[in-house]
Parts: sequence; C-alpha cells; structure tokens
Amino acid sequence: MAMMRNVTHHQASQLLHNKFVVVLGDSIQRSVYKDLVLLLQRDSHLSLSQLKSKGELSFEQDCLVEGGRLGHMNNGTEYREVRQYRSDHHLVRFYFVTRVFSRYMESIFADFKNDQKPDVVIVNSCVWDVSRYNRRWVSEYKENLHKFFSQLKAVLPEQCLIVWNMTMPLGERIIGGFLVPEIEDMGPTLRFDVIEANFYSAMLANAYGLDVLDLHFMFRFSLHCRMKDGVHWNAVAHRQITCLLLAHAAQAWGVELPSHTATDQSKMWLLDYTQTSYQSAYRPSYSYGGSGYFRGPCDGRVYSNFYMEPSALSQTGAVWPQKQQYDGYGPHFCEDGLETLTQFGVGYCSFENLEKNSTAQTTGHSSLPPSDYRPVSAAPSCPANSYVMKQKHEKRNYNPYTRQRPSRSHR
Repeated sequence: MAMMRNVTHHQASQLLHNKFVVVLGDSIQRSVYKDLVLLLQRDSHLSLSQLKSKGELSFEQDCLVEGGRLGHMNNGTEYREVRQYRSDHHLVRFYFVTRVFSRYMESIFADFKNDQKPDVVIVNSCVWDVSRYNRRWVSEYKENLHKFFSQLKAVLPEQCLIVWNMTMPLGERIIGGFLVPEIEDMGPTLRFDVIEANFYSAMLANAYGLDVLDLHFMFRFSLHCRMKDGVHWNAVAHRQITCLLLAHAAQAWGVELPSHTATDQSKMWLLDYTQTSYQSAYRPSYSYGGSGYFRGPCDGRVYSNFYMEPSALSQTGAVWPQKQQYDGYGPHFCEDGLETLTQFGVGYCSFENLEKNSTAQTTGHSSLPPSDYRPVSAAPSCPANSYVMKQKHEKRNYNPYTRQRPSRSHR
C-alpha cells in the first residue's frame, strides 16, 4: 500500500472528462462515490461526519434523486438512496442496493436502457446478501450473481468498463446498522462468509469478462484504517480505494498517469494499445486523429486533455510512446532470467553453476581468481556479523519459586 500511486484532483478530472460513472452497492460503496465526487472538485479527504451521514439532501454539490431523506429512513432491506453529481464535464451516480439481483436491480437496468449509457460501472454487493436474506446463502447468492452479470453485460455497451469490487475485510466484532438483532449471532462468523462469497463472486465476474479489484487482499494489512464498528473504513482508506480504481481505469484505457516525481502533474500521455492480447472485447480502442486529438469509439466526443504536442513533449525530456503491444506488464516480467546488479554479483552462486563451481574448485581448473573461491554453503560476509555473539554462555536453569539455587563453589 505504501507504493500506491497517488492520484490528484487534476488527474482525476482529466481521466474522467466527459465520462458517466455509476457506483452500485452498500454503505461502503456510498463512501466510494463520495470520495470520488470530492476528488473531482478538490484535493481533500472526507470528514468523519461525511462518512457517517446517509441520505442527506446534498453532499458536495450533488443532489439526492430518490429515497434517503426524501423517503423513510431505516436500516431495512427496502431502503433506497439514489444520488447524482453533475458538472460541466463529469457525471457520477450512486444507487444503494442491498441485494446483487432483485426487482429493484431490474429497475436500475431499465434506467441504463432508457437513459444515457454509463462509461464506468463500479459495483459490489455481498454483506447484505449473505446475512439478511438467507442463512444458507451460497446457492442463492451464486444464482443471483449469474443473473446480475448476464443482464449487466446484455444491457451495457461493450465499451463500458465494469469493475467488481471484492468486499473488504470485516472485523471479529461487528456493530452496524445492517446487523439487526435477528442476526446478531452471525456477527463473529460473518467475516469468514465474506471470504467465501468473495471467492464465488470473483470467479464468476472473471468468467463473464468483468474486471475484478481485490480490495480484501489490498487492505489485509491496513486494518488500522477500519472503523470501530468492524465494517466501515476511514477517509484515508477510501482515498486509496479511489486511487486504485482510477489507476485501473487508466490502465484499461491506455492512459499513463505521471509519477509523483514529475514536475508537471497535469501531463498525461496516451498509449496506443489497440489490437493486443490485454485488451478485452468491451474495452475501448482509441485512435489518433489528424488534428492531434483522439476520439472515443462510440460517442465521437473529442478528448484533448490527454494530448501533448511532440515538440512540447521533447522539451520535458520525455520520449513519445511508440505504438507497441501493451499487456499491462513491463518487458522484465516476461523474462526468465534475473538481472544481477554489480553490487550483488560478488560471491553469488546460482543453482545452474552450483555443480560447475564445485568441480572447478576441486580440480583447480576455473576462470575465477583464487580470491573469489567461496564454499557453496557459506553465507556472504557482512560487517554487521562482527557484533553478533559468537558463543552463548551456558546457564543452569532452576525453578525461581523454590529455594533451589545453583551450586556455587566457595573459596
């Protein structure tokens, strides 16, 4: 998590320029929506009150479309909340759902059919599914996942980027609004059910060609960022989730985010990775236009924020990316050998030349100088080893709660 790339407000605004983003899920996904809306406006984190509040009429210039304070506030499975943030070049919408597939989800699919098609869909539904509807949830949850993924792929266009967020780790002691008294006995074991549900959902999402973001794995060592209720997470964790999602979208669209050491954080370069093995059928293929801009595959909208003239690019010392195959990994990931640095090359013995070195040292026929001979089982010398205790003094053990004492020689 320490090596995670930070995404600034300017980068997020450029990456999601003229994009329609839909977030589906529970209260954690609501916080994902809120952090994304906040980052599109300024570089700041969510406050504690913003994380805890739900159903408010307005949050950071967004509006409550349905449910929430406009209806009946409750912690039941029929609770609804639809929020939307809209600016001149951004549109973000959130649907609160308590089940991965239901009649309410079918009404959301109807919105996708009759309304504008989203460019990005971020979805997760797990905790409510495995706790509030059926204690034997496995078969029902699998069936609902199949229905949801199949209809989602049928409704959305092929160019839409769909990201399935795996559920984040739960605590052993859970106190939350969804954990009503009828299911309080499920609290201590719910975290194990989530792990099992994550496995099923990730396998099915991958089978249907969706992108899977394993937040459970990414935050397994960041439990200090989890709230005291054992379910929700603080603002720092949600900003990390937003950075992960935006970095994943940038990789899928072939946009390279500049590193944090760049002098100008606003420079973004486009990588042409069309007709490659990494690109799946539903991901867009962007092409360069004669005017120096590039167009999307369907809407025909012109995106100029990601383009930099080659003359201006040469002044920065960077190299314009050439057209090449892009599979998400660098060329060093495809090599079998390991690059050995000079400072680590002295005294190195690999498995391949293990027998050869031993034979050469025995017979005396070797290209290495005698000073470089080293036994195979010997560890490389280190200056710090001089401070290690060479010999451990023996000490006779005895029971400290008795009068027994070690025998001492008296002079």
